[in-house]
Amino acid sequence: MHILLVGSGGREHAIAWKLAASVQVERITVAPGNPGMSAEPRVDTIGIDVSDINALEAFAKAHNVAMTVVGPEAPLVLGLVDRFKTAGLPIVGPSQAAAALEGSKDFAKEFMTRHKIPTAAFKTFDDCEAALIYLQSHPAPIVIKADGLAAGKGVVVAQTDAEARAAVQDMLRDGAHGVAGSRVVIEECLVGEEASFICLVDGKTALPFATSQDHKARDEGDVGPNTGGMGAYSPAPVVTADVHKHVMRDIVNPTVAGMAADGASFTGFLYVGLMIDSSGNARVIEYNVRLGDPETQPLMMRLESDLVALFQATLDGTLDTIEADWSKDTTLGIVMAADKYPAGSSRGEQIHGLSEASMTGAKVFHAGTSVDDDDGKTVTAGGRVLCVTARAKTISEAKALAEQAAAKIHWPNARWRRDIGHRAVARSERSDNG
Repeated sequence: MHILLVGSGGREHAIAWKLAASVQVERITVAPGNPGMSAEPRVDTIGIDVSDINALEAFAKAHNVAMTVVGPEAPLVLGLVDRFKTAGLPIVGPSQAAAALEGSKDFAKEFMTRHKIPTAAFKTFDDCEAALIYLQSHPAPIVIKADGLAAGKGVVVAQTDAEARAAVQDMLRDGAHGVAGSRVVIEECLVGEEASFICLVDGKTALPFATSQDHKARDEGDVGPNTGGMGAYSPAPVVTADVHKHVMRDIVNPTVAGMAADGASFTGFLYVGLMIDSSGNARVIEYNVRLGDPETQPLMMRLESDLVALFQATLDGTLDTIEADWSKDTTLGIVMAADKYPAGSSRGEQIHGLSEASMTGAKVFHAGTSVDDDDGKTVTAGGRVLCVTARAKTISEAKALAEQAAAKIHWPNARWRRDIGHRAVARSERSDNG
């Protein structure tokens, strides 16, 4: 089987790595991919941009692609799945209409309101002055979100009124996120603990994946600017058995049914970002219409089922007949990023220590990397550069192994958090102490 995987980041490297473990796979082509993927067995890359729908369709037709898997959100919002289905090409992902759950924060909030799915109170604005007036009666903490896709950088959790006003002005007046920020959603700041709840959906059935927790803040102690994610681990202890049942009953299943009722039946990965309060009540922070990054990296390390078989069941509409098997181990991934991330990136800095890190037993997934044309060395090429991921019996052991591996990797001013998994570690220590 020849599989086409669309994407270039750490999420896609982890997916390619897991797909390559399937006996059904003869070849995986990643468009455009990155150098880390090329080192995996049966994986090659091709320089097609994720948004070049014409070129992706032409490649799939010309190279006997049996299945296409889409990693990032941008081509989904652009309608890649619709094009492939029209051409009779099997593809895993939601339609353009269904991808609006992530493509527009306002669409998602209106959808949840319409279908009585628990979420934060909100109001949408495209006029800066009106938004500023609204803030006068809704003091911080408060959340300001760009309506459209902003590569994980369009959310400001404002802790002061001044910060909230600045975020609104940056987006609506100064165009900080271009068209994506031409409308903003202002919503109440939910209190609790976050978790990532991801399912594969075939239009009618949602198959839950293992739980995970991302760390969005750039700096240790969960402070600093919001990012696309600085690390993640699985499972997330905050999602107890009761919370899991509650989320499936009151959020996931109503979302799948609601999308079908609205004429936009959902297939592919449904990511529900949750805020869970001290009583175990969950509300939706956001929807994504693809796997999370960096949650995918620890998830793929725990997944024991054949990922190709899960994708095939999604295409066949038979997810109600199977289950996904997961290791009882804990996995944890640490993102290594450029010093100026999320405001800036790193380009052309040689990355040292990759082999030494791999020798620890951790897996180094590439995200923002490239190969220097002059000497063939691996260099930085983005904001989030690597995700160093480890698997062990306990969260503390996985954390220690990932940190040991990350410490062997360096380039000028590399940044990474030393406290990924701290909530789960604290829970574990409390349990050990009775």
